[in-house]
Amino acid sequence: MTSVLGLAPVVPVVVIDDAADAVPLACALVAGGLPAIEVTLRTPAALDAIRAIADEVPGAVVGAGTVISPVGVAEAVDAGARFLVSPGWTEGLLEAMKVSGVPFLPGVSTASEVVALLERGVREMKFFPAEAAGGTPYLRSLAGPLPQARFCPTGGISLASAPAYLALPNVGCVGGTWMLPGDAVAGRDWARVESLARHAATLRA
Repeated sequence: MTSVLGLAPVVPVVVIDDAADAVPLACALVAGGLPAIEVTLRTPAALDAIRAIADEVPGAVVGAGTVISPVGVAEAVDAGARFLVSPGWTEGLLEAMKVSGVPFLPGVSTASEVVALLERGVREMKFFPAEAAGGTPYLRSLAGPLPQARFCPTGGISLASAPAYLALPNVGCVGGTWMLPGDAVAGRDWARVESLARHAATLRA
């Protein structure tokens, strides 16, 4: 399976309330150089948004975030999600993600959770909530004893802090929302979203 961590330095974490916004928003992100788009399953419009992006934005690699159940895995993949991201994991959720046929990033926030996933053959993970769980110092401390684990930190990461995360040897990409400011999305200012995405795409330190 393709690695989620190698698609782009930044994965926009998108909350879509109106499925009609999905395609123009995704087009703006792709045009700005951010093809991997995580649509969180937090709203009733999320699955329709994933389906629309998968069908109508060929340059996008759309995934589903906030996947917290085997049912959610099945629904997301059926809608066209090409990767899955969870805030945490259980044995049942992990098994469903493994058999889904698409890449996935189970969420971790402690060394024990990382070791448990490594024991189960999973090397790529979401580190969440990144800032609250220890930020760059914590991830740097994991690189020594657990160099085989690689992360997409998400949660509280900003334009200012993203380069420090991306400079770490065990970070493949970061997830964030700063390129999707609420006023721009609400106002459907897709040109501004594209501009912010273009800047984010250059952040690899």
